[in-house]
Amino acid sequence: MDPAVVLVLCLSSLLLLFLWRQSSGRGKLPPGPTPLPIIGNILQFDVKNIKKAISNYSKVYGPVFTLYFGMKPMVVLHGYEAVKEALIDHGEEFSGRGFFPITERLPPPRGGFHSYNGSRWKEIRRFTLMTLRNFGMGKRSIEERVQEEARCLVEELRKTKGG
Repeated sequence: MDPAVVLVLCLSSLLLLFLWRQSSGRGKLPPGPTPLPIIGNILQFDVKNIKKAISNYSKVYGPVFTLYFGMKPMVVLHGYEAVKEALIDHGEEFSGRGFFPITERLPPPRGGFHSYNGSRWKEIRRFTLMTLRNFGMGKRSIEERVQEEARCLVEELRKTKGG
């Protein structure tokens, strides 16, 4: 068999496999514009006016639609009602954090820098809010303490007379 024919058959079978794999995973996602292989919807986007492009897509596909940036699908919520329903009515389902592949190579998170997911994130958030409340966050007393310390600092700076 001719090597050119074998190459064309291999490339076409890989393309068909890629398209089949991509379309089988889209059954669970909201509708959206058909992505191009490998690059997704990037070329279909008006980079200079992203707001207008997303607004146009929402008119065609509704307030919730899927865009592909590269091979990664992104679900877009457009409009106040869609965001409110997602974050308030279905808050538990949307409480997770995004996944970044580079974090697999980093050591496990031990502080606030890394984004946690699930119960670990909820536990850290609850602890942080409780600790900040104990220090006076949201209370008027902490504001008065900060102002008093600022006055003392200004007095000390005036005593030095620019020295």
